[in-house]
Amino acid sequence: MKKEYNFKSIESNIQKYWEENKIFKVKEEKNRKKFYCLSMLPYPSGNLHIGHVRNYTIGDVISRFYRMLGKNVLNPIGWDAFGLPAEEAAIKNNTSAKIWTKKNISYMKKQLKKLGFSFDWSREINTSKKEYFIWEQWFFIQLYKKKLVYKKKSLVNWCPTDKTVLANEQVINKRCWRCNSEIKLKNMYQWFIKITKYAEELSDDLNSLNDWPKKVKKMQKNWIGKSKGMEIIFNVYNKSSKISVYTTRIETLMGTTCILLSYKHDFVKKYLNKNLNIINFIKSHHLDKDKYLYKKNEKIGINTNEIAINPINQEKIQIWIVNFIYSDYGTGAAICVPAHNKNDLEFALKYNIPIKKVLLKNDNKNKLKKTDESILCNSGEFNGLSSTKANKIISKKIIKMNKGKKRIFFKLKDWCISRQRYWGTPIPMGVIDNKKITYVPENKLPITLNTKSYNKKKLCNNNIIINDKKNIILEKDTFDTFIASSWYYARYTCPKFTKGMLNPKKTSYWLPVDLYIGGIEHAIMHLLYFRFYHKLMRDFKLVKGNEPVKKLLCQGMVLSDAFYYTTKKGEQKWIKKNDALITYNKSGKIKNAYLKNTKQKLIHVGMTKMSKSKNNGVNPNEIIKKYGSDTLRLFVIFAAPIENNLEWNEAGIRGMSRFLKKIWRITYNYINQKIEKKIECNNKKNEIKEINKIQQKLHETIKKVSEDIKNKNSLNTAISSIMKFTNKISEINLITNKNNSLIKESIISIIKMLYPFAPHFSCALWKEIQGDYNIEDHKWPVLNKKLLVCNKYLIIIQINGKTRRKIKINKNFTKEDIFNKIKKDKLVDKYIENKKIKKIIFIPKKIINIVIY
Repeated sequence: MKKEYNFKSIESNIQKYWEENKIFKVKEEKNRKKFYCLSMLPYPSGNLHIGHVRNYTIGDVISRFYRMLGKNVLNPIGWDAFGLPAEEAAIKNNTSAKIWTKKNISYMKKQLKKLGFSFDWSREINTSKKEYFIWEQWFFIQLYKKKLVYKKKSLVNWCPTDKTVLANEQVINKRCWRCNSEIKLKNMYQWFIKITKYAEELSDDLNSLNDWPKKVKKMQKNWIGKSKGMEIIFNVYNKSSKISVYTTRIETLMGTTCILLSYKHDFVKKYLNKNLNIINFIKSHHLDKDKYLYKKNEKIGINTNEIAINPINQEKIQIWIVNFIYSDYGTGAAICVPAHNKNDLEFALKYNIPIKKVLLKNDNKNKLKKTDESILCNSGEFNGLSSTKANKIISKKIIKMNKGKKRIFFKLKDWCISRQRYWGTPIPMGVIDNKKITYVPENKLPITLNTKSYNKKKLCNNNIIINDKKNIILEKDTFDTFIASSWYYARYTCPKFTKGMLNPKKTSYWLPVDLYIGGIEHAIMHLLYFRFYHKLMRDFKLVKGNEPVKKLLCQGMVLSDAFYYTTKKGEQKWIKKNDALITYNKSGKIKNAYLKNTKQKLIHVGMTKMSKSKNNGVNPNEIIKKYGSDTLRLFVIFAAPIENNLEWNEAGIRGMSRFLKKIWRITYNYINQKIEKKIECNNKKNEIKEINKIQQKLHETIKKVSEDIKNKNSLNTAISSIMKFTNKISEINLITNKNNSLIKESIISIIKMLYPFAPHFSCALWKEIQGDYNIEDHKWPVLNKKLLVCNKYLIIIQINGKTRRKIKINKNFTKEDIFNKIKKDKLVDKYIENKKIKKIIFIPKKIINIVIY
């Protein structure tokens, strides 16, 4: 064994060994439990960034860990290769998008292999290859046949910079999700997929995703916007017409002082389409052009001078047309209750609309079970009722009067998938004789691109002849690239299957994905489409189950210091940290920064997300050359919890490098039987006691590291535990045979536990001790529970003072922890299920008594 740790020769040799022996290639094995670990596939931009490194290292650590537990692990990789950036880069560099993308993939693939990720490269996917997108085209045709896709002229979101339509999910604060340009609205013919047909299922099934972050589920739930309420019919005074209004707060019905209509409402079209005042109002305020107007300007409206009759109390109320009611949500009409709605109040105060209070704060808390509810006033027969009770009673009365019904509405709109760009999957549709819409016959698929083109929308075929006579003129638009990333996870299970879109036998074995890793910024775009597409494929019997992923893990961003100065033209010029001369204060924080060459004063904006635009990215290749990939991997895991942002700090890199060198040195000394430091022992009893402590610490570490990876995804604390134990064994005296045996067991355990994080380093040491590189053929360190310090105690569980159960509890559990554990115990749950808990009496380490009604 060499005395010094040389990562350069070690990493290249071991990577070569892995590749030549196809160590990470997997196949279906019926008698082995599978584990499908998936990281979101990268866009081939040309360079990996530290965010990529963090994402794929997390997945690799977990994949290697589960292999050592004996699982059959699928850890695939591919390329989200279509898209606007490649198209624009190709135009700029006077080449084809295909050549540009192929070059980037080749370069990034080498970078990924340098980092030692255990991908099964035999399953590599490229979404711009016809072998992949032929099935997108085929599936779109099946959806068309089932009437799940359609083409219509619609007011759509247009990005003037990217010159393409965007789906609603791709508009963030009225701006393009990609280039941040302010979007415009255009009336265009576009293709849509009926995601709204699955809105209720998409919303309700979020409740089954117990291992998804609450934030992601909440974002999706809010975006889908499932709303339960009542549709109420208002008669129009002196007219035979009726207006249906949707509300989720029917208990406030008596507080309604006017009805608010969208300008597109049928009542407006039927009765007011010749009213010049209203016509001029709509035109002057551009209501017919900008549905986002009310979000950036004040609320405006016009009184129609028509009157509606409140069905519950026969009161006459005004009818207004306003700019803040959408025609495509609910019924396009709403009740205005200024006393109990902030938006309504703002509008009412501006136009002197009456304000009627019908809810009071609950002062008599003893009468109502929910003390945070309001009670009704000025509501006639309903006075004194709680808001919840009033909602139920008024709803029943409205239904009995035949003046309304219960309704469910969703904010979610159908997915617009047409894109006016070249580098994407051609939409397999067209028209015959410029009239009838039709699909491309399946035997004519795939419709491919003219790959020599780089700045025009050209397909290989602009039209197709069918039945020797009919000529299909093809669509020129391409698919939204989110379609490609909505089903790739399933194609990984059978990437070379040619008889269909998916092989049901393979998908049945591997799916659902056990762990999916990616950024939370995809919550209401990719992750929503991803779930939707799975449900579509399920209904076509291509996959099983209602959801594609069991557990979702969202890693934080990678942050780095950013600096800029302002040019004479007022532009911000962003500077690399290496080009800045920096001074620090006593606490180590940046005090001043200047440009090295000109001494120009720089503005330090602090830690911000690494990006090309701010020139604060770090090239992984440079770190690998200097410290090795294992050191980089360790740092991106150790520096912060997975869910938190990671602040880049090269001092941390150096710390990880020292840690690896320390383990190398300990192993070298063990093999060469050298003593670094002795423990002074007065007698054999003290020595045995010290050895027992080390053994105990070893198995505590095995337990902690195992739980941190498997149950908590707390990878940074797992590394911390390994580091602490390493420090402990560095003090062991190697003189006695007993110590010699202990340090061997300890070193082997450290190498195994470190392997998922630093695989090259661990394989190299394994070869020195065990004689081969195949560390994954050996199981994860076996925990000896007998050597653990007892950290549990027996607690008595009582229900209304009667002992019902005795269970062991972790000594660190709080009262809340104990109660949560009790609720999951079937023998206890039968006593408290559907019962109301009056109080919980807790005597630490002795009794917990649950008092129920």
